Amino acid sequence: MIPAFFWGTTYAVTKFTLPDWPPILLGALRALPAGLLLLLVKPTLPKKGEWQVLLTLGLINIATFFGLIFVMAQTLPSAISGVGMVSVPVFAMLYQWLVKKHRPSWSQAFSGLALVTLAFFLFSPGSISLNPIGLGAMLVAIMCIVAGSSITKSLGTRIHWWTILTWQLILGGTILAIASGFHAAMAPDTYFSVIENFDGRNLFGLSWVVGLNTALSYGMYVWLLQRMTVVDFTFGGIANPIAGIVCGLMLLGESFTHTQYILMMGMIITSLIPQMIMAVKQHRVTRLARR
Repeated sequence: MIPAFFWGTTYAVTKFTLPDWPPILLGALRALPAGLLLLLVKPTLPKKGEWQVLLTLGLINIATFFGLIFVMAQTLPSAISGVGMVSVPVFAMLYQWLVKKHRPSWSQAFSGLALVTLAFFLFSPGSISLNPIGLGAMLVAIMCIVAGSSITKSLGTRIHWWTILTWQLILGGTILAIASGFHAAMAPDTYFSVIENFDGRNLFGLSWVVGLNTALSYGMYVWLLQRMTVVDFTFGGIANPIAGIVCGLMLLGESFTHTQYILMMGMIITSLIPQMIMAVKQHRVTRLARR
């Protein structure tokens, strides 16, 4: 829950400390320094046949995903971004079912259907007015999580998890840095404004995003994926929306109607159903084994 919590703070912290910064620049500043920091902590170098898959992973998991996350942070309410990402298990289940031929359990299927239903009412135009660019970024970001997590897990027996972690950040951050350079050439005023108005709040935001949201959280994320299924991991991300709601309220003063809060809580609680059922089954098995 620790990495999920810090990821949930990304939206509010970005909007509060780094407003109007280009998403591509934010993505590069989040990924590349964190990757270099981890490389300094434990130096690693991919083998000859590992560069291509790590580059692909860096493109999906870091370059594309980080850029989209900051688009969401600047265009959607923090609480909505956090709660929306709870829908990841639905896409994870569909991916595992259609691509990997792993059928979901009845509890996961029920939870996924309930999440889709609650999300339909929460995100409907009649309930709340949301930026379509932000919603599109959220949908693609969710797909990046599912695809990137599956690739990461498949590499667990071939490449050491620290190498995966470090070099996907470095390669993805490098891609974003190059893209940011082209963007700066086309819109120099935006980047000059960032430099001229840089202050202590910006420094705090960058330190939070690079240190806690990336170096620490992604280290835990990659380590955990070698020990859990993608679906199990994504269902355990309850801390993400809670952090989004709380930080949005505390830092940005975001508020919603009682109905919207009920729908948000419903999505969060529903995402816990498979975990609770699994915990009960494991408790029964352990108790029978002791007898």
